[in-house]
Amino acid sequence: MSWNEEIDEILLKRRLALEQGGLENIERQHAKGLLTIRERVSVMLDEGSFREIGPTSGGVERNEDGSLKSFSPANFILGFGKIKGKRCIIGGEDFTVRGGSPNEAGLRKSIYTEDLALQHLIPLIRLHQGGGGSVTGSGATSKVIGSPVFNAPRFRSVARTMWSIPVATAALGAVAGLPAARLVASHFSVMTKENSQVLVAGPKVVERALKENITKEDMGGAHIHTRNGVVDNIAENEHDAFGQIEKFMSYMPQNAWCAPTQENCDDPACRKADVLSQIVPADRRKIYDMRKIISLVVDKDSVFEVTKNFGKGQITCFARLNGHAVGIFANDCRYYAGSMTANGSQKVRRFIKTCETFNLPIVTFIDEPGFMIGSEAEKDATIRYGTDLVMTAADCKVPWASIVVRKSFGVAAVAHYGPDAYVLAWPSAEMGAVPVEGGVAVAFGREIENHSNPEQRRLELEASMAYRYSAVPRAESLAIHDLIDPKETRPALCDWVDQIIETIPNIIAMKTRLHR
Repeated sequence: MSWNEEIDEILLKRRLALEQGGLENIERQHAKGLLTIRERVSVMLDEGSFREIGPTSGGVERNEDGSLKSFSPANFILGFGKIKGKRCIIGGEDFTVRGGSPNEAGLRKSIYTEDLALQHLIPLIRLHQGGGGSVTGSGATSKVIGSPVFNAPRFRSVARTMWSIPVATAALGAVAGLPAARLVASHFSVMTKENSQVLVAGPKVVERALKENITKEDMGGAHIHTRNGVVDNIAENEHDAFGQIEKFMSYMPQNAWCAPTQENCDDPACRKADVLSQIVPADRRKIYDMRKIISLVVDKDSVFEVTKNFGKGQITCFARLNGHAVGIFANDCRYYAGSMTANGSQKVRRFIKTCETFNLPIVTFIDEPGFMIGSEAEKDATIRYGTDLVMTAADCKVPWASIVVRKSFGVAAVAHYGPDAYVLAWPSAEMGAVPVEGGVAVAFGREIENHSNPEQRRLELEASMAYRYSAVPRAESLAIHDLIDPKETRPALCDWVDQIIETIPNIIAMKTRLHR
């Protein structure tokens, strides 16, 4: 018996699947300056590493004799691949078929994505362009409506990825409904500056429901969602987005039960940048560049900043110290003097949770004046989100180092010190319950008001209190681990990370026991 007919059909389906939604739809995609999902997967992964799951899945019509009449491929592409030799699962909507709105086979492949990544415990990458469900359904002729009541909740596996494997996503066109929800269910997300929008629902739905006439770009463009925290980073184009995902993944282990790998480092651990000793102005009212400090301390060219345009008073980035991946957050005194806002609190809390999930030591560079104050800060529920952050830091399980660069005041400062933190301070450091100026104004308000020269008395009191805020008596009292010359920061942190990295397996073992 020959199986030639069946084999020919398999080969035909494979060929038709590669044609996606047809030449006209592919050309329409290219005319917008967009790649197709198959092109995206090819560019994202190491050459020749993609192994597709369900390449012949799709909708089929047959003739009376059982021969193939027509074939519509699943509009979700899924499979195994490698990035820089590291295994991953990759998937995304095919916009050339039904605009990415899932057909029956596409929906099944989409749902399978997280389950497959969890089964193999390897990183997941989703490249999104498409809408959610359609009023016309998945295009199937079945009369069965809805999912069986015994099905597991669709988002259960999505939720489990967040504490199990690194997840990176990209918005590479219009992304709405279910794909939009999955886009943000990630540890790192990026969207292209042009052509991409992220929406709960599109303009026609919004106009019908709310009588609001608005474009996709004005409702969900990159200028909106990289400033409100929906998406972490903005990319110049698709290739830049792929590069950012690759960069993010380079700091991540394969899963939450692995230690991040150490890369070869040709930047000497003993390197001292003299400029660090002059970078912080003596006048506390003057600003400086915290990003420059970070770049001078960590391994050269190792900084990857995330969520830059949201919660701008806080800096969050991944970097390396002597080849070891670390998470870093710091205050940017150019925005609200670095105060911890409601947005900044949400941003840093999420960052800490990502570092803790994937066993990255945390380093903080501190210039914290406290929680943002004022009527707008109260309306933003700053104390609610700020306290959530403080409690997250207090319960963090990974090793932690804290460098007090300048200010460390109030409850907000507590968020910069994890349990058993290794605390170093620069000579410019000031530490206390409240800033000197505010503390003097409250404690000595009446005395200042009644003085013959109130301004002179205020300055005298502030000067007399300044020493109490200095890091010098704290170092003498072992209230911090050491007071250092700023240029010694890199050698000190490289020594620290070389020592604490040996504790990571113990943290992983404890995590394993908790999840059994």
